[in-house]
Order: sequence, then structure tokens, then C-alpha cells
Amino acid sequence: MLQKLLEARDRLLVNPRFTRFASSVPGLRWIARRRARAVFDLVAGFVYSQVLRTCVELKIFALVSQRRLTVAELAGAVKLPIDACERLVTAAVALRLLERRSGGTVGLGALGAPLVANEGLQNLVLHHAALYSDLDDPVALLRGERTGTKMRAYWPYASVEHPDQLRGDQSSTYSALMSSTQSLIADEVLAAYSFREHSCLMDVGGGEGAFLRGVGSRWPHLQLRLFDLPPVVARAQDQFAHSGFANRAKTSGGDFFNDPLPLHTETGADIVSLVRVLHDHDDARVAHLLRTVAAALPVGGTLLVAEPLAEIPGAETVGGAYFGFYFLAMGRGEARSFARLSEMMRSAGFDEIRLLPTRIPLQTSVIVATKS
Repeated sequence: MLQKLLEARDRLLVNPRFTRFASSVPGLRWIARRRARAVFDLVAGFVYSQVLRTCVELKIFALVSQRRLTVAELAGAVKLPIDACERLVTAAVALRLLERRSGGTVGLGALGAPLVANEGLQNLVLHHAALYSDLDDPVALLRGERTGTKMRAYWPYASVEHPDQLRGDQSSTYSALMSSTQSLIADEVLAAYSFREHSCLMDVGGGEGAFLRGVGSRWPHLQLRLFDLPPVVARAQDQFAHSGFANRAKTSGGDFFNDPLPLHTETGADIVSLVRVLHDHDDARVAHLLRTVAAALPVGGTLLVAEPLAEIPGAETVGGAYFGFYFLAMGRGEARSFARLSEMMRSAGFDEIRLLPTRIPLQTSVIVATKS
């Protein structure tokens, strides 16, 4: 019965006479206009993203955050013709990235302000140039006719059999991006989970240690361990030394798909974190990694997973659309639902699996589980 009703609704919505009728009736007009706007935003979305990218690339948000500028002053600062700068400002104002202020000046908009102090978000915006390039022919990408994508080159570990053999220069770009955005994830995790009862945290795939440094700053009693590819670990050691964590943080280099993790008897780790790691890999690799983590933890030890999930209310577009095509261009990986990850964790030897509420689920979700 429900299926028949949905089919009848579909026939009605595609009927031109009904569309004209709906747009003229006061009660239906608002719905028709809202849907028309939503459809047009889908069409224009790429243009919107390029306006944002241009503002970040030209450092416009930083400039207008220091003092209000006229369009002419801004044009001079970013070396654009005045008419071109006016066009950019008009677009950015429409997108709430900038605001018109008194005296013909321009200031930060509600959506531009968060980008000023957040280097990670700005780097992420610039990184998307590679994704946009790969999506210029999405049909070819879906058919598997494009294999040498820029995203695969950006994330080289996703397309090599032995990522531990990557040179330092092959991992530095993506490692720097991950490091610059990890503070956002650390803030969300710290707001959702207390490390008070733990003594040692091992972050697997922890990059240059930004997540560990964030957690370690909040919980000074916690010992810190990092496991990642050898060239990445070398940079993490430098970061720990420069930030005063050398006495608390120790590193181990290896490939977590081919090498065992240091055992809890060696590290003292009673909690292992996987931060934005699982969704980069296929089911077989994820299952293998979860078993590897379980083997490294003591009975009763904790697994903490932090990453965006599929099927999260209010964030469906991120898991279903954005990450679907992001990982397609990358060559592997997918966003999974809490139910699906829970099943994989149970198969690996975990129970008491909980999804913790986070402030910005669109950005990350947090799952904790106990080794049984």
C-alpha cells in the first residue's frame, strides 16, 4: 500500500500541471519555492564551493578580520581588478562568507568567521581542488575508467601494497593535512569522552601526533603511544619534542595491516584510538585491523573510534553523498553506519559498544567498545 502511495506521489510531482498549480496556491507555494531553491543549490553547488576556495586561497577572511576594508582596498591587497573583486565579494556576501558593513566596507560573515583561526579547515578547502578535478567526469569515475586520480596520488597509501615502504616525501603532504585538522576531532572526542580512568593511550594511524597532543594536554596523567608508518612517525617524534611531550610520548613505526601492534604488556596501553582510519579502508582490511587492535589490548581494554558515520540523523548528505564520491576518487573506503561497525567490532572480539553523542556529528562521531 505504501509503495503504491509513493508511486502516485511521484506521478503527481512530475506532472507539469500540478507544478504550476502548487506554485500558485498560497499553502503550497512556500513548499514549491523551497524545493526549487534546494534543487538549484544542487546545480550551483560547485560554483559556491569555488567562491569559498577563492576566498581561502586569497586569504580574504584573514584580511577582513584584521580590519574592515573597502572593495578597492581589498582588491589592492589580493591583486584583483576592482570589478572582479566586487564580483567575488558579492558572491561571498550571498553565501554569508562576508558581510557588507557601513561606509562601503566589508567584514566577516557568519560562515566565514570560523575559517579565520582554523588552519585545518582552510587546508581542507584547498585540498578539495584534487577532488573537484577527479569529479569532472563522474560517469567515467563510476565506470572505473579513471584509475590515475589525483586523490589516489594525494593519499598514496590507499593504492600501494606496502605503505610502510613509502618515502618521507610521499607521505608528507597528506600527513600535514591530517595533522592540521586533527585538533577539530580531538575537541569533539574530549567533549564526548573522559580519559580519567585510563593510564595509557595508543593512537593507531595517528599521523604526526596532533590527536595525542590534544588529548595529552587535557589529561596530563596519560601516557601516550603512537603507531604509524615509519616516515610519519619520524615527523611525529619531532612534533612531540617541540611541544614538550617527549617524556610522555613514544612512537613505533610499521604498517598496521602487515605488522602487529605493540602489545599492552610492552606499551601499557589500556585504550587504543582509531581516528579517521577505518573509513579509509574496505571491509576486509577493517576487520583485520580491528582484530589486530583487539590482540594488542588487555581484556577489559577500550577501543575508541572517531570518524564521520553514515546514516547519522542530520548528517545523511555527508555519509551518503560526500564520502561516497570522495572515497570513489580515492580508490577505496566508505562511511559505515554505527550498526555495521558494531557488528564488525563484535566479530573482532569487542562488546559493550556505545555511540557517544558529539556536538557536531557531521564532523565526527565517537564509538567506544570494550575488549571481551
